[in-house]
Amino acid sequence: MIQNLNLLQTPEYQQKLNQCIHCGLCLQACPTYLVFGTEMDAPRGRIALMRAVSDGRVGLGDFQQSISPHINLCLACRSCETACPSGVRYGELVETARLLVESNRKPGWAERTLRKLGLDGLMPYPGRLKFMARLLKIYQVVGLQALVRRLNILPGPLKTMEGILPPIQPQYTPEAPPLNSNEPTRRILFFTGCIQEAFLAPVNRATERVLHRNGFRVVAPSEQTCCGAAHLHLGDLESARSLARQNIDAFLAECRDGEMIVTNAGGCGLSLKEYHHLLSDDPEYAERARQFASRVRDVSEILATDIIESPRGQVTARVTYADSCHLRHGQKVVRQPRDLLRSIPGVEYVDLAFPDQCCGSAGVYNIAQNETAEVILQAKLEDIRASGAQILVTTNTGCHMQLMSGVRRAGLPIKVMHLVELLDLAYANEN
Repeated sequence: MIQNLNLLQTPEYQQKLNQCIHCGLCLQACPTYLVFGTEMDAPRGRIALMRAVSDGRVGLGDFQQSISPHINLCLACRSCETACPSGVRYGELVETARLLVESNRKPGWAERTLRKLGLDGLMPYPGRLKFMARLLKIYQVVGLQALVRRLNILPGPLKTMEGILPPIQPQYTPEAPPLNSNEPTRRILFFTGCIQEAFLAPVNRATERVLHRNGFRVVAPSEQTCCGAAHLHLGDLESARSLARQNIDAFLAECRDGEMIVTNAGGCGLSLKEYHHLLSDDPEYAERARQFASRVRDVSEILATDIIESPRGQVTARVTYADSCHLRHGQKVVRQPRDLLRSIPGVEYVDLAFPDQCCGSAGVYNIAQNETAEVILQAKLEDIRASGAQILVTTNTGCHMQLMSGVRRAGLPIKVMHLVELLDLAYANEN
């Protein structure tokens, strides 16, 4: 008997399923359909599987063997939502289906250990992640990383995790803003993220400097934690809700009237903007979650509308931009990063031929489904190579690490940077 089958049998879930009109416009937008060419690995097919399960036409054995693998292969990139003419909220459908999958399987000891260590022991605790990052910095500096990669001795998921490890620069103490910057007149609350702050700290420092340059005093609440996106992707609903409550408490305690919450990671931003959905049935937090979500903005949204001083320093380079799926398809932020890139003197901006295609990161997908993620990444790298770009700009933590790894392994002469790092460079080049 399938446990927690009621998750797919609520009237609300049935209504969302029935929005799909089976037109098939989602097929060519779906990365896994492009890889496998099978109906069951496209949104329309997965919705049909969900409907079969919710109608009670599938037993536990078939569910585990024939349906769960197709649900797990979904990246939840939401490109299908952009393509869908009927407004199917596929992201919400697949999240619930994943909860059902997780409640009907028993992970092996290795997976349980990695999840316990990563999801429960590290990601909710910024201090622990920073300590781990410092240790890994030593691992890189003394040459152990080069040796491990040359010998190729790590197994499966550990090899993937090590492979996406970026060069670590532990800039955890906020730097003083430039002396010639505008005096801050407005406060903005900064969601620093867990992985971003530990492993890509220069991105956060650049974010603070660029916001300061444009008149914001940046405040990062000390009690904030992981956004919970990874937990939700892996079917750990209660942990995701617990983390959401902690962030809501931390930020609303600091928020004043009209103040915004800024994030520089597309995946985190979507998770934060959807807290009202995550906690919709929580009588204590539902309204607080709605208030919180209404304040969240991606840094490109803030800068595109509230920029005080456009950069005047030259960055002479051909630049392309790899959309974060959750920023493009989930948050519908497409124009703003491109406008900001085009505003930088010297930048020759060129769009990718397939800007809406995923890079294969998708939270922890590149670890859990490494082979499929690698095929998707290679297609993305070919698009990037064809652009002739010297700088590849990203706006999400997972994408940044995935693309940095891909560019390195492919031997491409391309520098991977976050949008705010390029803006920060342009400001610095004014001097």
